[in-house]
Amino acid sequence: MGRQTRPRDYGVNQAVRRGIFSSIPVRTLLVAAVAYAGFTGPSMAADYLGPWDVLVSRDGATVYVLCRDAQAVLAVESNSNSVRARVNLPTVPGGFAFDPQGQTLFVACGEGQGSIQVVDLGSMRVVRQFPCGHSPTAIAVTPDGKRLFVANRFQNNILVVNAESGEILKAIGVIREPVGIAITPDGSQVVVSNHLPVAPADSYDVAGCVSLIDTTSLEVQHVRLPNGSTSIRGICVAPDGKHAYVVHLLSRYQMPTTQLERGWMNTNALSIIDLESKKWWTTVLLDEVDLGAANPWAVTCTPDGKFICVSHAGTHEISVIDREALHQKIASVPVDMEAARAAGRFENRHLYSSVIQADIPNDLAFLVDIRKRIRLQGRGPWGWLGADPTEANGPRGLSVAGNKVYVAVYFSDKLAVVDLDAPPVHQVKLIPLGPEPQMSIVRRGEMHFHDAWLCFQHWQSCASCHPDARTDALNWDLLNDGLGNPKNTRSMLFAHLTQPLMAAGVRPDVRAAVEAGFVHIQFAVRPPEEIDAVVAYIQSLQPVPSPHLVNGQLSPKAVRGRELFFSERVGCFKCHPEPLYTDSRLHNVGSRGQYDDRDEFTSPTLVECWRTAPYMHDGHYTDLESLFRQGKHGATHGAVESLSHEEIEALVAFLLSL
Repeated sequence: MGRQTRPRDYGVNQAVRRGIFSSIPVRTLLVAAVAYAGFTGPSMAADYLGPWDVLVSRDGATVYVLCRDAQAVLAVESNSNSVRARVNLPTVPGGFAFDPQGQTLFVACGEGQGSIQVVDLGSMRVVRQFPCGHSPTAIAVTPDGKRLFVANRFQNNILVVNAESGEILKAIGVIREPVGIAITPDGSQVVVSNHLPVAPADSYDVAGCVSLIDTTSLEVQHVRLPNGSTSIRGICVAPDGKHAYVVHLLSRYQMPTTQLERGWMNTNALSIIDLESKKWWTTVLLDEVDLGAANPWAVTCTPDGKFICVSHAGTHEISVIDREALHQKIASVPVDMEAARAAGRFENRHLYSSVIQADIPNDLAFLVDIRKRIRLQGRGPWGWLGADPTEANGPRGLSVAGNKVYVAVYFSDKLAVVDLDAPPVHQVKLIPLGPEPQMSIVRRGEMHFHDAWLCFQHWQSCASCHPDARTDALNWDLLNDGLGNPKNTRSMLFAHLTQPLMAAGVRPDVRAAVEAGFVHIQFAVRPPEEIDAVVAYIQSLQPVPSPHLVNGQLSPKAVRGRELFFSERVGCFKCHPEPLYTDSRLHNVGSRGQYDDRDEFTSPTLVECWRTAPYMHDGHYTDLESLFRQGKHGATHGAVESLSHEEIEALVAFLLSL
């Protein structure tokens, strides 16, 4: 999750080593190298700490901060608010967890091939390490300390690992991009948040899921969230083990993007899973009628179970929800219209914001009087109040000890401490974890990309539709090419090298697209320097190595698929030439759908296509195999219909390796 933290050789050089460009003349490679020089990666990791997650020791004396950019764990003394120790990690970390005794820290590391780093908290040293899967982002430890459950984001699975030996006991498939994980107090269930949905984007029900794993049988079942649920992130379990809470966006993707008021495009939500019945109970909105609470990131309960705390990465605040009052209010709402009439609620519906429980996920007033919004920096709801915009920007993970909530503040390199019992004026303390970060243009652009304070009423940020600058797996009816023709969200990767942009090619370049995005999607006019910074961030994006590579190389099947890709018989290369695997031109490939007003669409880059499903401009196909078998994609330029089952598998294997 988040940006690449150091420049990596995922460009031409690595492609040469993998043999992908083995048949290309040197001159072509040099041209490709010049093109790839347009992205040099964000500033070096040493420039920033990037606080990502927080854990507090059992006695509350030490706060451990996982720093993504610095690739380190910091130990902060809660009394003195000073950093007393640091553990350097070999690669970028994704998540961490204590052992039951609180003496050991298990840290999931790596973008690409991952590892578990075992940190002894007494000596603050890495004492063991063992391999795990691709891009581990979250980790949970069973109450007996014997097993680890590790979320491998891009392999779409949960590894069950022996905590002592590091032996991988089993890989459990989940839905798509598991990024959050928690375990019940009795150790009977593991709950997993899957970041993105898997569904045809042109359908009428697109939603992500929470996966529930029985820790004895290791069987898994999936609980579907409401239609429009995407960008699912943090998840936690209540202290009594009866409910799980997960935060996400609830996108109104079926509406044209003509306004933002009242959550017309994106709302921000907390969903509740009943762990006894293993069913979704309801979803409540974290926004208010005229003020969004964008990009909920992490969620936790206070140890006594009184409150649910949520960090909002887009609006730089936390929500503190009265948990008991929330459950009572939900239970008081009639289940259906018959019950509402019997209770006299329907006849007096003007008195209630939710008449029946089906109304709750659309009720922007449901949390009134049972939730507090606590800003982490000195800004009012409608603009600056003299504060530095980097004062407390980008809260991520959070943890609670006693009456204090500790929040990792990503862009500001700070730890926020929120005293739940203090009066508002003294409620928030910001602790610098290092020198004040000096913002490069790329870093500032990344900050703006994730900042919903730049948006009208703060409903969303660029990252709301482009999490991690990629895709939310939804179709949106943007107004840049007419009304009533929704199209799938595209990744920002290589956008500056694959112009013109948008499926219809209506934006000539990245700067025009970014500027139009602020005006027509966030309904705000931003100064030129902010536009320039966001463009610089987009130009800095780097591809993640594919989880389908074998030791960094194409598999034998993928090698065969590469031959087919570049053959005259199939001809994929005609529209998707190396090195970007697109010619950036408009083509009619017979993909016009029922809502389209044109036949030609721009060819997208195929780099990282393993993470950009669903496919085609309308997101009709959830996987590449169905794109070729059912969609006959490529039939207008080659003999894709003549491919055998084995040949299609090989072609797909190659594409998934890019």
